[in-house]
Amino acid sequence: MNDLIEIRWHGRGGQGAKTASLLLADAAFNTGKYIQGFPEYGPERMGAPITAYNRISSKPITIHSNIYEPDFVVVVDDSLLESVDVTAGLKSDGAIVINTTKGANELKKFLNNYSGDIYTIDAKSISIDALGKYFPNTPMLAAIVEVSKIMSEKDFLECMKESFVHKFAKKPEVIEGNMKAIELTFSNVKKIN
Repeated sequence: MNDLIEIRWHGRGGQGAKTASLLLADAAFNTGKYIQGFPEYGPERMGAPITAYNRISSKPITIHSNIYEPDFVVVVDDSLLESVDVTAGLKSDGAIVINTTKGANELKKFLNNYSGDIYTIDAKSISIDALGKYFPNTPMLAAIVEVSKIMSEKDFLECMKESFVHKFAKKPEVIEGNMKAIELTFSNVKKIN
């Protein structure tokens, strides 16, 4: 892993992008990394575009600003591709991970000739299969871990199991579904270019 990995998340209010960025920060912290996880809000309403960020490093982080040149971008809602420049500042040796069922040709027309790696995951199908409802944040969280290699799958699974046991103490029935969503994502992330 590079000394510093920067990730920008694009989603809509209520889809869990902020929660996913915070869960990623917690998981990375639990594996001994230095972390930052924070959202940036515009109009704070359900369905409005939101941006969240992660910095993950093997060394102390001294930067305290938004992320303008991310190594990775996560797009939780592919409808944002039409209205948000999700590739702005994205490093060409990085990658973008998009929740979509669209093919490469359809996606590329929204990515401003981005020359780096493009990955897709059908977070909706995985979420409905594993959880019975559409919660894209858990599959997208697993997808960025799979693509970025921030930590091993084994370490991530252990961290998330522990996190879910704490987070869902009053709803333990959702733990198994969230763990299933993570495992399904690991085997279904597709590189399309």
